[in-house]
Amino acid sequence: MERNQIIGVILIIAVLFLWNQYFFQPEMQEQARKKRERDSIELIQKTPVVPKQETTSPAIPVKDSTLTQDTSSQFPEKILTLENALIKLDFNSRGGVIKEATIKSHSKLISNSNEPEKKVPLKLLEDSKNIFDYRIKNGMNEISTKNLVFEAKQIDAKTIEFIGHLDATVQFIQTYHLHDDDYTIDYSIKTIGLQNNDDIQLHWENNLDRLEKNYAYEKFNSSVYYRELDASPDYCSCRSNDRVQSSGKKVNWVSHSNQFFNSSLISETGFNKGIYETIVLPDDSEDLKKLVTDLSISAQQLKEGEFKMKWYIGPNEFKRLKAFNVKLQDIIPYGWSIFGSINRYAIRPLFVFLSGLVGSKGLIILLMTLVVKLLVFPLAYKMLQSQAKMTALKPEIEKVRSKYKDDTQKTQVETMKMYNEFGVNPLGGCFPLLLQMPIWIALYRFFPASIEFRQASFLWATDLTSFDEFLHLPFNLPLFGNTMSLFAFLWMVSTLIFSYYSSQTMDFSANPAMKYMQYLMPVIFWFMFNKTAAGLTCYMFFSNLLNILQTIMGKRLLFDNDKIRASLELNKSKPKKQGGFRDRLEKMMKEQQRIQQENAKKSGK
Repeated sequence: MERNQIIGVILIIAVLFLWNQYFFQPEMQEQARKKRERDSIELIQKTPVVPKQETTSPAIPVKDSTLTQDTSSQFPEKILTLENALIKLDFNSRGGVIKEATIKSHSKLISNSNEPEKKVPLKLLEDSKNIFDYRIKNGMNEISTKNLVFEAKQIDAKTIEFIGHLDATVQFIQTYHLHDDDYTIDYSIKTIGLQNNDDIQLHWENNLDRLEKNYAYEKFNSSVYYRELDASPDYCSCRSNDRVQSSGKKVNWVSHSNQFFNSSLISETGFNKGIYETIVLPDDSEDLKKLVTDLSISAQQLKEGEFKMKWYIGPNEFKRLKAFNVKLQDIIPYGWSIFGSINRYAIRPLFVFLSGLVGSKGLIILLMTLVVKLLVFPLAYKMLQSQAKMTALKPEIEKVRSKYKDDTQKTQVETMKMYNEFGVNPLGGCFPLLLQMPIWIALYRFFPASIEFRQASFLWATDLTSFDEFLHLPFNLPLFGNTMSLFAFLWMVSTLIFSYYSSQTMDFSANPAMKYMQYLMPVIFWFMFNKTAAGLTCYMFFSNLLNILQTIMGKRLLFDNDKIRASLELNKSKPKKQGGFRDRLEKMMKEQQRIQQENAKKSGK
């Protein structure tokens, strides 16, 4: 290759790595966000409510809490339980809070280098460092409910009431009611005898546990999500520490979300304001991230009656989240813009339909591949037709190459002239592939975001939302790791085979470097896809097999070489339109040839 072509190849490779880093990776739009400035409210904060080792500086400033009586001796600390077929909730009367939530239908995998993987119960809100604390002004005192032992009453099998005595005349009451066969809890607070008009402040800290095998995916798909009333949901950065204050509108809901599970607090009337923070923890931390939320609740609403909320503590199931009718389903990281829309309104409904027909997730992926191939077949037909025309024109191309074999520039000009005469577009086989790119990019986000594929096995893959560890290497390769995904490897090999087969009819005289790039690209992408969800690489492998079959069968059954040749001759006899793409390309190449000849003359002198 010439020097310019080598430089071009290097630039293409560099662009592909940048493309992978800033576009394909989960939550890529976060890279474009400007670094938010620290909230100015920190400058006016007073002494923190809790010791520094337990919390970050509170977003909504309050004074130190002081209890007017020792309630822990009056009411002993208790653990109470609410349970249905899907979830078990353990409550602590100290603070009147959810101590932990066990999601019965899902498990967490524990892996050890010396032992096989084992499943353990999956729990949310279980970290002892978590805080769910109401801060209430009562006269001259400010009371922190996390230090308060509530009087606990189990009203029935699905309802618990916690009564906190702030003093002899003032009570703070929390009520929880668990729905049947759901992850939803009706939750309300009310006060009796409270005269203060200051908003009640809710401070919530949640240390997310590591729940998934693919730590990188989970890390980049976990954050604080929130929605203001009559607005679209928003979120803190998933990739770096971030702090956001609501714009002044009332807050509809806030969600502390892992990759596949969330704990969300919803209010129909709305919280007065909210401040949200995501803290990324070191890679060697036992926790994934620390999420912090501060909310204000109107004291006037509490005086008028209960402040009603709902908890949702469970999996990111699209249908369940959508049923709240508050756009809570937008916490599922399907992607942004057109790609997210393709996943929500095209790929996901197709998956739901196929799930009703087939139980195996691997077979569903195969059927999805078939359906997508059928939908884009008109594009594939155009590609096959272009390849058939190039095959029929190949003898003419060889004649031009033989005639001008010592003049590359002249060969390119004459070849383009011939394409124009016969009405052939040498790029006709590329555009259909480019038009399919939005589907591929959408699927890149679909598999790691869909809880239905979590821990679903197929062939050698044990979890289709994570990479398949087919082979462990005794060393660690940069950008590749120390494991090899077999689906990714099979995709690369099948892509090389398909590229070789397709290139037999392609003309690379205009850009010889592309002949080598078509083999280099799959190898580069193999490094990128080695740690990609097995569901995607499985889909891509199936897609390649169908591409090869479609190309072989299509050329044999759909096109007759003699008829194609006859149509090309007919095109040659027709008058040509002026100013088309091929005309412009031909003029450009002639101009390049003229400049090259002038440069050669100058250098000869």
